[in-house]
Amino acid sequence: MTNSELEEPAFGTSGLRGLAEALTDELVASYAAVFCKLFPNSGVLFVGQDLRASSLRIAEAVAIGAANAGLNVVNCGVVPTPALAMVAMQADTISIMVTGSHIPANRNGLKFYRADGEITKADELAMREGLASISVDLEASPTMIEAAARDAYIARYVNFFGPAALSGKKIGFWAQSSAAREVLPDMLRALGGEVFLLSPSKEFVPIDTEAVDDETRGKLKTWANEHGLDAVISTDGDADRPLLADENGSVVPGDILGAITARELGADVVVTPVSANTMVDQMPDFDQIVRTKIGSPYVIAGMDEAGGRVVGYEPNGGFLLGFTATRGSAEMLPLATRDAVLPILAVLTGGGGGSVSELVASLPMRRTATDRLKDVPREASDTLVRSILGGDTSALPDDLGDIQNIDQTDGVRMLFETGTIVTIRPSGNAPELRCYVEADTEAEASRVMQSTLKNMREIVSG
Repeated sequence: MTNSELEEPAFGTSGLRGLAEALTDELVASYAAVFCKLFPNSGVLFVGQDLRASSLRIAEAVAIGAANAGLNVVNCGVVPTPALAMVAMQADTISIMVTGSHIPANRNGLKFYRADGEITKADELAMREGLASISVDLEASPTMIEAAARDAYIARYVNFFGPAALSGKKIGFWAQSSAAREVLPDMLRALGGEVFLLSPSKEFVPIDTEAVDDETRGKLKTWANEHGLDAVISTDGDADRPLLADENGSVVPGDILGAITARELGADVVVTPVSANTMVDQMPDFDQIVRTKIGSPYVIAGMDEAGGRVVGYEPNGGFLLGFTATRGSAEMLPLATRDAVLPILAVLTGGGGGSVSELVASLPMRRTATDRLKDVPREASDTLVRSILGGDTSALPDDLGDIQNIDQTDGVRMLFETGTIVTIRPSGNAPELRCYVEADTEAEASRVMQSTLKNMREIVSG
């Protein structure tokens, strides 16, 4: 397949994504140059990357683009996305993270951060329009400055939670190919925890924290039991989405991690996508719950509008802090991008010292299950959603009762008379069709999800 035949990289729910070979040096350098020219900066661009095979090459192209715009480059190397964004914002300048997050290894992408946080959908449009008038010299030689973001990122959480926060805790860290393996082991030890490093990988492992497969769930249970762990933790590729399993190895969904974290931080307002667990609405801890379309730009826009002691989170677990949090005399400044570490630590230190499973059990009983079908063309996903809106319910189990309400904020979200909620939507990042189910028990949510996935698979392949 020639470059001209490759699908064109596009903006999704978080950044520019596409096949790695379609992210050519010229395209990447052009986007970087346009970004550097559009947004205020201090004369430098911070750059980080994940551990994909293509990321180093793409990061070098980003640096060339910055040179074309007259900026020097601060190279942070392999680093979690939130750590890169944090140090760049502290330096009052812009940054680009080279990552495809959780999507397959043959894909990659760019995440763009202004000096005040993630770019908006309007910013994406301005960048696309700016490409038409830009031309880059691929022979340009950027001025590179080496810098480490890890120490400041570790200090953020050790200073807030305290050096004894995880004292007595045995924590398994599934290292795989996460950028968090550059910081999390040292951070956990600095917080007093005992760390078990589990299964690092030389090959990139795409981890989708919204769709944890049965093989992975089995590994988590085995590790938890073999080592007598209090929790097993990990992240997606660029470490802005957490994966946390309790002392039994059972995965805690991201929208439950988010609700716990919001409560532990003393938030008044929670902003979360329409697909997130409605359990948070039943919790007495918050003054307002705001629902948005799926994707961090929409969550951030909702947080900006709400103001005050506001936080945001997504079903993938990525957490956004919108106010200065306090813990005793310690303070933690806002961070306007998804973060995996904050929800992990808030849950491990929350609940008055009890186990993770006890903390989860204390919440209102609404549980979620999520998964997706891979390699589904966007057109097929859109056709299925339209058919459901037209009254065709063959993709759904037939024992849920009548549909009481349909929400089209993002895809199609259906509330049934049994109280079960099913959301079906095309992924904004990859050719995937996603399914979110909420029910009164984890077992029922899982049952409905598996049945729906089976039906959807037959429809899109038929």
